[in-house]
Amino acid sequence: MSFQVTYRKKVEYINQGLSILLEQRPCYPTLLNAIKYSIQAGGKRLRPVLFLSAFELASQVCSQRAPMPGELDQVRPMACAIEMIHTYSLIHDDLPAMDDDDYRRGKPTNHKVFGEATAILAGDGLLNLAYEVMLENLPAVVEKLPDYLRAMSVIAGAAGISGMISGQCADMEIQSNNSCEDRLTYIHAHKTEALITSALKAGVMLRGGSMDMLNAVSGYGKALGLAFQITDDILDLTGDLAQLGKDPGSDKKMGKLTYPAKYGLSESKRMAQRYIEQAIHFLKPFGRNAEFLVSLANSILDRNQ
Repeated sequence: MSFQVTYRKKVEYINQGLSILLEQRPCYPTLLNAIKYSIQAGGKRLRPVLFLSAFELASQVCSQRAPMPGELDQVRPMACAIEMIHTYSLIHDDLPAMDDDDYRRGKPTNHKVFGEATAILAGDGLLNLAYEVMLENLPAVVEKLPDYLRAMSVIAGAAGISGMISGQCADMEIQSNNSCEDRLTYIHAHKTEALITSALKAGVMLRGGSMDMLNAVSGYGKALGLAFQITDDILDLTGDLAQLGKDPGSDKKMGKLTYPAKYGLSESKRMAQRYIEQAIHFLKPFGRNAEFLVSLANSILDRNQ
């Protein structure tokens, strides 16, 4: 089965889980509509795909078999929760007080459709719902409860004030100041890479992966996350609305600190390539078991083509 087909199947599986979780949720109609608008707007589902793929990798390495469908169903709520956290961050990032974007995933941003106040509440709702979903799933994973709680803690830390929220704060503060290389690394390590890496680590934790495996997927995630963000920075200059799903050139217009602004377009492309090579290198100990994750890393660069 090709990489694209496998990726699509994983996305469909995650989308089904998200639909189930939202359909059974009591919620004020306006708020639920705003939440569904953003969570069902499409997207790559990269973070939950990485989570499920890390879970599968750990199963293949530790148990010498792919996980059974029932085992995947047990952990799918956590994959969906990771996507809820990511979508909340996009809703808030798009707000006038943040990046002030008009489009996301090819559609008008949440606040453009529902108003600022409802968009803020939709983001708040998704973040809280993510933790509700993970906690409600505890009875299904009682046999692996310590690992599940560790995985939850890793995700919460990546989404919190030591992770994604600090990255966004630094991103806002550094506008119009393109001189700080350390701050650039800080922004992308916290705003983008942290949740990507936590998704991979959580997947390995839930399958009882070794410390060596955790270190390997962590190294993969850090390099992949940086390559992904550099590619995003490049596409903001070279892409269009159809390709990006949002208005191009917004980073430059807001004077944001980006890799092309700091290093130029050509060097940024070379840096993204080097990070992808680093990411793939971390997967070498797993041989063919890591084929999907290797292909996923290479697909990040394809977005630039």
